[in-house]
Amino acid sequence: MSTLAIDKAIDKVPFLAGSKNIKKIPLSGGITNLNFKVEADGRSYVIRLAGEGTDQLGIKRDVEYAANYAAGQMGIAPEVVYFIEPENYIVTRFVTGKPIPPDVIKQPDYLARVAKKLRLFHMRGPKLKGEFNVFRRVEMLTKVSKRNNAKFPHDWDWIMQKMKEVEKALAKDPYTPTPTHNDLLNLNWLEEEVAGDIGEIRLLDWEYAGMGDIFFDLGNFSHHHRLNEDQVDNFLYEYFGEVTDKQYARLRLMWPMSELHESMWGTTQTGISKLEEDFQGYADLWFARFRTHVTDYRWDQWLKDVGKKSKG
Repeated sequence: MSTLAIDKAIDKVPFLAGSKNIKKIPLSGGITNLNFKVEADGRSYVIRLAGEGTDQLGIKRDVEYAANYAAGQMGIAPEVVYFIEPENYIVTRFVTGKPIPPDVIKQPDYLARVAKKLRLFHMRGPKLKGEFNVFRRVEMLTKVSKRNNAKFPHDWDWIMQKMKEVEKALAKDPYTPTPTHNDLLNLNWLEEEVAGDIGEIRLLDWEYAGMGDIFFDLGNFSHHHRLNEDQVDNFLYEYFGEVTDKQYARLRLMWPMSELHESMWGTTQTGISKLEEDFQGYADLWFARFRTHVTDYRWDQWLKDVGKKSKG
């Protein structure tokens, strides 16, 4: 994908086509997609060009658009201003802001703001066409990886056994499918500059959004930011207004499931990506962290606690 692609995309946006003195600036941070800042007529936008082969990662661009559009309307994400079809490129308002470093976003005031944003989308987001079930996604990525002769860890059967333990435990109290983001790594959080002392947190990159388990989002954020015990408790309290054994256990089980999903994302990329990235090293890192968490001395207790009956 080249400059030619962004030029063609601009020509398909009614309020950009024909504009003079358009500036196109590649943005860093994208792996599976290319992002460009486009300046025209005193306004700035981001055009996101979907990467080739991303359909093999289970990404559905119409679902991404629906989620991003709704989140933008709720003040969670940058607003979507146009959707380019049939290429499925998304155009959003460019947000002037700054990254939120991992050690900052883990602070109590930021955790409260993150929890508020996630809860808002979970509670008021739209019913999306796509499903995000981590167990089915791991199975799907496994099939794609095997088809492309990717390398699997020596203890793969044991890893699958641990995943099945979690799925069986969680099935005792099935989740209600809820709109979820599912990719809450640090690069996807931005603090927009607004009037006043406190900036507005924005959440980017909605390509893995779908109807899922809210605890996957909570565990996904926790694993990407490596929250400690106090921070996990604080995060849960800010989200629920309380912290129960069941809530804590569900987050703790979804944490390594998120790590497993990340591992399989990297494994799949080794077989389909043309980029010169160390996807194998990335997968190995997350497999190692997965092993650490599923061998925690509290593992059996968490499996029991998620089956507790809720009060009321």
